[in-house]
Amino acid sequence: MGAEHGGVPLAGGMANAGAVVRHGDEVERPAPPHAAALHRHLRALAAAGFGGAPEPVALDTAAGRERLAFVPGDVPLPPFPAWAMTEEALARVGGLLRRLHDASAALPPDPSVAWPADLADPRGGTLLCHNDVCPENVVFRDGRPAALIDFDLAAPGRPLWDLAMAARYWAPVLDPESAEAAGRGGLDPVRRLRVLADGYGLAREGRGELVEAVGEAIAVGRAFVAGRVAGGDPVYQASFAAYGGWRRWERIGEWYARTRGTFVRALLA
Repeated sequence: MGAEHGGVPLAGGMANAGAVVRHGDEVERPAPPHAAALHRHLRALAAAGFGGAPEPVALDTAAGRERLAFVPGDVPLPPFPAWAMTEEALARVGGLLRRLHDASAALPPDPSVAWPADLADPRGGTLLCHNDVCPENVVFRDGRPAALIDFDLAAPGRPLWDLAMAARYWAPVLDPESAEAAGRGGLDPVRRLRVLADGYGLAREGRGELVEAVGEAIAVGRAFVAGRVAGGDPVYQASFAAYGGWRRWERIGEWYARTRGTFVRALLA
Protein backbone atom coordinates (compact mmCIF):
# COMPACT_ATOMS: atom_id res chain seq x y z
CA MET A 1 0.00 0.00 0.00
CA GLY A 2 2.90 2.36 0.76
CA ALA A 3 4.32 1.81 -2.73
CA GLU A 4 0.92 2.16 -4.36
CA HIS A 5 0.09 5.48 -2.74
CA GLY A 6 3.61 6.74 -2.12
CA GLY A 7 4.57 8.37 1.14
CA VAL A 8 5.49 6.73 4.44
CA PRO A 9 3.15 4.02 5.83
CA LEU A 10 1.92 4.77 9.35
CA ALA A 11 1.75 1.96 11.87
CA GLY A 12 -1.12 1.29 14.23
CA GLY A 13 -4.81 0.68 14.03
CA MET A 14 -6.78 -2.36 12.95
CA ALA A 15 -9.59 -1.20 10.68
CA ASN A 16 -7.20 0.54 8.25
CA ALA A 17 -4.06 -1.48 8.94
CA GLY A 18 -1.45 -0.84 6.26
CA ALA A 19 -3.64 1.61 4.34
CA VAL A 20 -2.61 4.92 5.95
CA VAL A 21 0.38 6.84 4.58
CA ARG A 22 2.00 10.17 5.38
CA HIS A 23 2.99 12.71 2.73
CA GLY A 24 4.90 15.42 4.56
CA ASP A 25 2.33 17.45 6.52
CA GLU A 26 -0.61 15.40 5.26
CA VAL A 27 -2.00 11.92 5.86
CA GLU A 28 -3.74 9.97 3.11
CA ARG A 29 -6.09 7.19 4.15
CA PRO A 30 -9.24 5.29 3.15
CA ALA A 31 -12.30 7.54 3.32
CA PRO A 32 -15.39 6.23 5.12
CA PRO A 33 -18.68 6.39 3.20
CA HIS A 34 -19.82 9.39 5.26
CA ALA A 35 -16.52 11.27 4.87
CA ALA A 36 -18.07 14.45 3.45
CA ALA A 37 -20.25 14.91 6.55
CA LEU A 38 -17.41 13.97 8.85
CA HIS A 39 -15.14 16.54 7.19
CA ARG A 40 -17.79 19.22 7.74
CA HIS A 41 -17.95 18.29 11.41
CA LEU A 42 -14.17 18.34 11.83
CA ARG A 43 -13.96 21.77 10.21
CA ALA A 44 -16.75 23.00 12.50
CA LEU A 45 -14.85 21.70 15.52
CA ALA A 46 -11.78 23.67 14.47
CA ALA A 47 -13.89 26.78 13.92
CA ALA A 48 -15.35 26.31 17.41
CA GLY A 49 -11.84 26.41 18.88
CA PHE A 50 -11.22 22.71 19.42
CA GLY A 51 -7.69 22.03 18.19
CA GLY A 52 -7.54 18.38 19.19
CA ALA A 53 -8.76 16.79 15.94
CA PRO A 54 -7.26 16.41 12.45
CA GLU A 55 -8.21 19.04 9.89
CA PRO A 56 -9.55 17.80 6.53
CA VAL A 57 -7.56 18.74 3.43
CA ALA A 58 -9.28 16.99 0.53
CA LEU A 59 -11.65 14.16 -0.36
CA ASP A 60 -11.33 11.97 -3.45
CA THR A 61 -14.69 10.23 -3.52
CA ALA A 62 -13.94 8.34 -6.73
CA ALA A 63 -10.76 6.82 -5.31
CA GLY A 64 -12.26 6.36 -1.85
CA ARG A 65 -9.37 8.24 -0.25
CA GLU A 66 -9.12 11.31 1.96
CA ARG A 67 -6.34 13.64 3.00
CA LEU A 68 -6.06 15.14 6.47
CA ALA A 69 -3.50 17.41 8.10
CA PHE A 70 -0.90 15.35 9.94
CA VAL A 71 -1.24 15.69 13.71
CA PRO A 72 2.29 15.82 15.18
CA GLY A 73 3.11 13.99 18.37
CA ASP A 74 3.52 10.49 19.78
CA VAL A 75 0.86 7.79 19.47
CA PRO A 76 1.19 4.90 21.95
CA LEU A 77 1.13 1.50 20.27
CA PRO A 78 1.13 -1.97 21.87
CA PRO A 79 2.94 -2.80 24.03
CA PHE A 80 1.88 0.54 25.46
CA PRO A 81 4.72 2.60 26.96
CA ALA A 82 4.58 3.38 30.66
CA TRP A 83 4.22 7.14 30.06
CA ALA A 84 0.89 6.58 28.29
CA MET A 85 -0.57 4.49 31.12
CA THR A 86 0.03 6.84 34.06
CA GLU A 87 -2.92 8.13 36.06
CA GLU A 88 -2.00 11.67 35.06
CA ALA A 89 -2.24 10.71 31.39
CA LEU A 90 -5.55 8.96 32.08
CA ALA A 91 -7.04 12.02 33.77
CA ARG A 92 -5.92 14.18 30.86
CA VAL A 93 -7.55 11.79 28.38
CA GLY A 94 -10.78 12.38 30.28
CA GLY A 95 -10.24 16.13 30.05
CA LEU A 96 -9.53 15.95 26.32
CA LEU A 97 -12.72 13.97 25.73
CA ARG A 98 -14.69 16.50 27.76
CA ARG A 99 -13.33 19.36 25.66
CA LEU A 100 -14.36 17.49 22.51
CA HIS A 101 -17.87 17.04 23.87
CA ASP A 102 -18.16 20.67 24.96
CA ALA A 103 -17.17 21.81 21.45
CA SER A 104 -19.47 19.27 19.78
CA ALA A 105 -22.49 20.18 21.90
CA ALA A 106 -23.31 23.13 19.62
CA LEU A 107 -22.70 21.06 16.46
CA PRO A 108 -25.57 18.58 16.15
CA PRO A 109 -24.88 15.72 13.70
CA ASP A 110 -26.70 15.83 10.37
CA PRO A 111 -29.71 13.48 10.78
CA SER A 112 -29.78 12.75 7.04
CA VAL A 113 -26.32 11.11 7.15
CA ALA A 114 -25.92 7.34 7.53
CA TRP A 115 -23.47 7.51 10.43
CA PRO A 116 -21.78 4.16 11.16
CA ALA A 117 -23.60 1.93 13.62
CA ASP A 118 -20.58 -0.28 14.41
CA LEU A 119 -19.78 1.20 17.85
CA ALA A 120 -22.66 3.67 18.13
CA ASP A 121 -24.66 4.25 21.30
CA PRO A 122 -27.57 1.77 21.23
CA ARG A 123 -29.72 4.37 22.96
CA GLY A 124 -28.90 7.08 20.43
CA GLY A 125 -28.23 10.69 21.27
CA THR A 126 -27.69 14.19 19.96
CA LEU A 127 -23.90 14.51 20.26
CA LEU A 128 -21.49 13.20 17.64
CA CYS A 129 -19.37 10.82 19.72
CA HIS A 130 -15.91 9.62 18.69
CA ASN A 131 -16.68 6.05 19.91
CA ASP A 132 -13.11 4.75 19.59
CA VAL A 133 -10.89 6.69 22.00
CA CYS A 134 -8.35 3.91 22.44
CA PRO A 135 -4.66 4.63 23.15
CA GLU A 136 -3.81 4.19 19.46
CA ASN A 137 -6.17 7.08 18.62
CA VAL A 138 -4.71 9.60 21.08
CA VAL A 139 -1.76 11.82 20.13
CA PHE A 140 0.54 12.83 22.99
CA ARG A 141 2.86 15.82 23.11
CA ASP A 142 5.37 16.26 25.93
CA GLY A 143 3.79 13.27 27.63
CA ARG A 144 0.28 14.77 27.62
CA PRO A 145 -2.76 13.81 25.51
CA ALA A 146 -3.18 16.59 22.94
CA ALA A 147 -5.42 15.32 20.15
CA LEU A 148 -7.74 12.56 18.98
CA ILE A 149 -7.45 10.91 15.58
CA ASP A 150 -9.44 8.39 13.51
CA PHE A 151 -13.02 9.66 13.76
CA ASP A 152 -14.24 7.03 11.24
CA LEU A 153 -16.64 5.40 13.72
CA ALA A 154 -18.08 8.67 15.06
CA ALA A 155 -21.86 8.55 15.39
CA PRO A 156 -24.65 10.26 17.36
CA GLY A 157 -24.91 9.22 20.99
CA ARG A 158 -24.70 10.31 24.60
CA PRO A 159 -21.53 11.88 26.00
CA LEU A 160 -21.67 9.19 28.71
CA TRP A 161 -21.45 6.52 26.01
CA ASP A 162 -18.25 7.98 24.57
CA LEU A 163 -16.74 8.02 28.06
CA ALA A 164 -17.78 4.40 28.62
CA MET A 165 -16.23 3.31 25.34
CA ALA A 166 -12.99 5.09 26.28
CA ALA A 167 -13.05 3.40 29.69
CA ARG A 168 -13.03 -0.03 28.06
CA TYR A 169 -9.61 0.70 26.61
CA TRP A 170 -8.07 2.95 29.22
CA ALA A 171 -9.10 1.50 32.59
CA PRO A 172 -8.97 -1.09 31.02
CA VAL A 173 -12.26 -2.90 31.60
CA LEU A 174 -10.65 -6.32 31.38
CA ASP A 175 -10.41 -9.24 33.77
CA PRO A 176 -6.87 -9.78 35.14
CA GLU A 177 -6.07 -12.65 32.74
CA SER A 178 -7.18 -10.68 29.68
CA ALA A 179 -5.38 -7.55 30.87
CA GLU A 180 -2.14 -9.49 31.31
CA ALA A 181 -2.46 -11.03 27.84
CA ALA A 182 -3.01 -7.55 26.38
CA GLY A 183 0.12 -6.18 28.05
CA ARG A 184 -1.84 -4.12 30.57
CA GLY A 185 -1.50 -6.27 33.64
CA GLY A 186 -0.94 -4.65 37.01
CA LEU A 187 -3.32 -1.74 36.41
CA ASP A 188 -6.23 -1.19 38.80
CA PRO A 189 -9.29 -0.81 36.55
CA VAL A 190 -11.59 0.22 39.40
CA ARG A 191 -9.35 3.05 40.53
CA ARG A 192 -8.58 4.05 36.95
CA LEU A 193 -12.25 4.33 35.99
CA ARG A 194 -12.61 6.81 38.85
CA VAL A 195 -9.56 8.75 37.61
CA LEU A 196 -11.00 8.90 34.09
CA ALA A 197 -14.40 10.07 35.36
CA ASP A 198 -12.76 12.70 37.57
CA GLY A 199 -10.60 13.93 34.70
CA TYR A 200 -13.70 14.23 32.54
CA GLY A 201 -15.52 16.11 35.28
CA LEU A 202 -18.44 13.67 35.36
CA ALA A 203 -21.16 14.78 37.76
CA ARG A 204 -22.08 12.47 40.63
CA GLU A 205 -25.54 11.77 39.24
CA GLY A 206 -24.04 10.34 36.07
CA ARG A 207 -21.60 7.94 37.69
CA GLY A 208 -23.97 5.06 38.26
CA GLU A 209 -25.11 5.44 34.67
CA LEU A 210 -21.48 5.24 33.54
CA VAL A 211 -21.11 1.79 35.08
CA GLU A 212 -24.26 0.65 33.28
CA ALA A 213 -23.02 2.17 30.01
CA VAL A 214 -19.68 0.36 30.35
CA GLY A 215 -21.58 -2.94 30.55
CA GLU A 216 -23.46 -2.02 27.38
CA ALA A 217 -20.18 -1.02 25.72
CA ILE A 218 -18.71 -4.46 26.41
CA ALA A 219 -21.64 -6.04 24.58
CA VAL A 220 -21.32 -3.63 21.64
CA GLY A 221 -17.57 -4.27 21.46
CA ARG A 222 -18.17 -8.01 21.35
CA ALA A 223 -20.73 -7.64 18.56
CA PHE A 224 -18.33 -5.42 16.62
CA VAL A 225 -15.54 -8.01 16.80
CA ALA A 226 -17.98 -10.80 15.90
CA GLY A 227 -19.00 -8.93 12.77
CA ARG A 228 -15.42 -8.32 11.68
CA VAL A 229 -14.40 -11.94 12.32
CA ALA A 230 -17.44 -13.35 10.53
CA GLY A 231 -16.79 -10.96 7.63
CA GLY A 232 -13.34 -12.47 7.11
CA ASP A 233 -11.25 -9.48 8.23
CA PRO A 234 -7.76 -11.05 8.57
CA VAL A 235 -6.52 -8.50 11.13
CA TYR A 236 -9.46 -9.10 13.46
CA GLN A 237 -9.38 -12.86 12.89
CA ALA A 238 -5.73 -13.00 13.91
CA SER A 239 -6.31 -10.84 17.00
CA PHE A 240 -9.40 -12.84 17.94
CA ALA A 241 -7.48 -16.11 17.84
CA ALA A 242 -4.42 -14.69 19.60
CA TYR A 243 -6.43 -13.47 22.60
CA GLY A 244 -8.47 -16.60 23.18
CA GLY A 245 -11.59 -16.23 21.04
CA TRP A 246 -15.01 -16.23 22.66
CA ARG A 247 -13.73 -17.52 25.98
CA ARG A 248 -11.99 -14.18 26.47
CA TRP A 249 -15.23 -12.26 25.94
CA GLU A 250 -17.12 -14.60 28.27
CA ARG A 251 -14.47 -14.11 30.93
CA ILE A 252 -14.63 -10.30 30.59
CA GLY A 253 -18.42 -10.32 30.87
CA GLU A 254 -18.42 -12.59 33.92
CA TRP A 255 -15.72 -10.52 35.62
CA TYR A 256 -17.54 -7.26 34.98
CA ALA A 257 -20.79 -8.64 36.36
CA ARG A 258 -18.96 -9.65 39.56
CA THR A 259 -17.08 -6.34 39.83
CA ARG A 260 -19.91 -3.98 38.89
CA GLY A 261 -20.77 -3.05 42.47
CA THR A 262 -17.12 -2.28 43.24
CA PHE A 263 -17.00 0.10 40.27
CA VAL A 264 -20.13 1.90 41.51
CA ARG A 265 -18.80 2.28 45.04
CA ALA A 266 -15.44 3.61 43.81
CA LEU A 267 -17.08 6.15 41.49
CA LEU A 268 -19.39 7.43 44.22
CA ALA A 269 -16.88 7.38 47.10
